[in-house]
Amino acid sequence: MECTVHWVASAGMAFMAETGSGHVLAMDGAPDGGGRNLAPRPMETLLAGAGGCTAYDVVLILKRGRHAVSGCQLKLQAERAPQDPKVFTRIHLHFVVSGRGLPPAAVARAIELSHERYCSATIMLGKTAEITTSHEIIEA
Repeated sequence: MECTVHWVASAGMAFMAETGSGHVLAMDGAPDGGGRNLAPRPMETLLAGAGGCTAYDVVLILKRGRHAVSGCQLKLQAERAPQDPKVFTRIHLHFVVSGRGLPPAAVARAIELSHERYCSATIMLGKTAEITTSHEIIEA
């Protein structure tokens, strides 16, 4: 896996990342740090990536189990250390999974499998952060 990050000096503290798969991602800093608030902060991007990784797993596990999943929303709340390096110290993941007749045990198991076995991002972040999960199921 590769990624190239370029500083966009004309935009203050903005950075453009080009991923190995050829996609572009913008990041920016807060105004008090010289940024212009034009894009997510790098740590917000890291948190979003972790959310995308685990939500992907949950949907894939449910689909492979032939469950009628039609939606998955994930709300992440994170706390960071007060001093540098300001690593994540706590992350809560709340899944809202929708579908037809989704067995609660299957949803809980999909979240557990992602959290304990498949999601590289949350497993890695779990080295510095306490990660907790919750979920709800919406019949759709």
